[in-house]
Amino acid sequence: MIQETLAVGPLQCNCVILGCERTREAVVIDPGDEAERIVRAITSAGLSVKYLLHTHAHFDHVGATREVKKAAGGAPCLHRDDEFLYTHLPMQGQLFGFRLEEAPPVEKFLEDGETVVFGDHRMEVIHTPGHSPGGLCFRLETGGAQWLFSGDTLFDHSVGRTDLWGGDGENLTRSIRTRIFTLDDETRVQPGHGPQTLVGVEKRENPFLR
Repeated sequence: MIQETLAVGPLQCNCVILGCERTREAVVIDPGDEAERIVRAITSAGLSVKYLLHTHAHFDHVGATREVKKAAGGAPCLHRDDEFLYTHLPMQGQLFGFRLEEAPPVEKFLEDGETVVFGDHRMEVIHTPGHSPGGLCFRLETGGAQWLFSGDTLFDHSVGRTDLWGGDGENLTRSIRTRIFTLDDETRVQPGHGPQTLVGVEKRENPFLR
């Protein structure tokens, strides 16, 4: 498995590039900013992008989707419940002081429980509403390790904010407890911002979930 994480943009969104070593087919999770840097990483690894996956549609996670798609390809994908955020990307940017172009059309709406396939790898889609209505996590097993790309649902000793459009604290807590904390404790969590953690560590130590 080829795996590279780039912290991009002023909010340091973790953009993750995952590629199949045999086929070179890849997915990009949350291309939020610095499109040229993301495309350089894709090109340097000799990858062909199949999907541009979004854990949710806040501007810092989708801001570079148009330019990455233009330069490297890939079908933009997200949950339908976040489409209203995705289609209002310029407005989101204005509210936070950024000028952003419209995002390219969604080519695939992801649903809970479906499988995203790229090369020899299969990744499970998990709907985790709370930070936003269409929040998603992606679960991947590779090399004997379990990975969860949690977006802004769960962080290292923290959780996603719920004061933005469509946020809901009860839904967020429910999503974490019923969809994430039911995974193996050794599952490695790559959040949408900040350092990695483990499911078991968050179950024991996350102060927001005690």
